[in-house]
Amino acid sequence: MSTTAELRKESGEAGAPRETLLELSGMRVFYGAIEALKGIDLTVGKGEIVALLGGNGAGKTTTLRTVSGMLQPRHGEVRLRGERIDGIKSHELVRFGIGHVPEGRRVFATMSVLDNLEMGAYRFKSVDSGDLDRVFTLFPRLAERRSQQAGTLSGGEQQMLAIGRALMGRPELLLLDEPSMGLAPLIVQQIFEIIKEINEQGTTVLLVEQNATQALGLANRGYVLETGSVAMSGPAEELLADSRIRAAYLGEGAA
Repeated sequence: MSTTAELRKESGEAGAPRETLLELSGMRVFYGAIEALKGIDLTVGKGEIVALLGGNGAGKTTTLRTVSGMLQPRHGEVRLRGERIDGIKSHELVRFGIGHVPEGRRVFATMSVLDNLEMGAYRFKSVDSGDLDRVFTLFPRLAERRSQQAGTLSGGEQQMLAIGRALMGRPELLLLDEPSMGLAPLIVQQIFEIIKEINEQGTTVLLVEQNATQALGLANRGYVLETGSVAMSGPAEELLADSRIRAAYLGEGAA
């Protein structure tokens, strides 16, 4: 397996370089005295799907929360389209084109599906019917249940609603935290097919996912985090073929 530096070089030579949309450099984030991110560097090119892999406590969710402004770094920079955004509050970053679908979905349970979606468009003066049509085209079940309380939806339907709500803000960069968690395999496949379609429609995706096969099968590139540091990175197909990745995340013996 190539080193991280070699993988990055190979990735750049494999195809046309992409314009950098998101860049994290020297990112250090703390929970009190505990250092959760230990100087990570990470880039996401415009139009890419980039997967973040790693075990519990590796720093994946912390990375997304830092990008979306929920956490503030003690050191390092977050840049979007070359502009520093670390220090900007999360509700303001929506206006910069960042949508965040957190782990656990967190829909407004007592509100209807339609009301949840309309909440996602709060950055605009009014709800655009075209945005609703796009969400309902991606997720026909939400159209069928538009008047139903969100808390009565199945887990898969709530995940669809959480993604749809984020799309109502017209994000250029969509952060997805464990979209497959707790879902049946058939629903997981549907969710990943929709993520691919969202990306093909022009939305860049940074994806945190425990299911390495699904994530790397979808992504252009990947990063593997271990205890707050980048342990490996490179083209998704090379990471998926690596024996260490397969042993750690697919339950196969290392070669």
